[in-house]
Amino acid sequence: MSTSLAILYFLLRLSGRLPLRLLHGLGALLGQLFWWSGSQLRHHTEVNLALVNTQFDASQRQATARRTLRETGKSITEIAKIWGAGPETALALVREVDGEELFQAAQASGRGLIVAAPHLGCWELLNFWLCSRTDLAIVYRPPRNPALEPLLVKARGALKPEQVRAEGAGVRTLYKRLQAGGTVGILPDQQPKQGDGEFAPFFGVPALTMVLVSRLAQRTGATVLFAFAERLPRGGGYRIRFRAAPAEIGAENLHTAVSALNQGVEACVRLAFEQYQWHYKRFQFRPDPHEPNPYWRG
Repeated sequence: MSTSLAILYFLLRLSGRLPLRLLHGLGALLGQLFWWSGSQLRHHTEVNLALVNTQFDASQRQATARRTLRETGKSITEIAKIWGAGPETALALVREVDGEELFQAAQASGRGLIVAAPHLGCWELLNFWLCSRTDLAIVYRPPRNPALEPLLVKARGALKPEQVRAEGAGVRTLYKRLQAGGTVGILPDQQPKQGDGEFAPFFGVPALTMVLVSRLAQRTGATVLFAFAERLPRGGGYRIRFRAAPAEIGAENLHTAVSALNQGVEACVRLAFEQYQWHYKRFQFRPDPHEPNPYWRG
């Protein structure tokens, strides 16, 4: 790791000493700045909510967008606590686990387990929680700035998960692990490259959706569970939540399978709607290539 990244990691460790309530307060303020500045994060959030919240009027969507950006700010500042304070301190912030019996049953079955963890709440804490209970492989996409990859690998690797790139050799590793009854973690709502996914409804809007989870489930027979770490109010910690996947997630028909994947993500998001990563350009690619990108500013 370079000197600059080492300094950044030191600052991360230092800020991890701050109380979670303070970090979340600073994050909420950061989210307000995103709103007041008319940032791209605000624009993308408003576009997404206009697409999926058609039952609300403009004022209701704006109020939701403001609250969502505050949660977005918290998701940024809380990383100091999760990565900077170390796994033991981070795991002490888990106040309860909802649906843990599903996780235990999947582990006991020996069939292999795919944990589909949407960009919802604090997914980095979920990574630590899973690593503390099972031998885990996590799939990641290298950052756009290659220089940051060593920092991400170091921060996520405190409990020694196998960190697998989302590419050919990495995918083969996942198949082998699941066939041996192991556990893998995947972010199921990460948009694939155009041509690598399948369009399926997400909150009623066609979204280019990854096929990896469904293909792994089809070919290995592994159990699929959805999970996320819900942020509790006023810096009160987190609630880990597990939900069973729709039965069709491993269907032979790929469109049926990825539609079920999106349904599983939706079910999680509805439990903590404003903690979802609504600033992500989830609908950037359209089924009709002539349809304009909804995030373009006119």
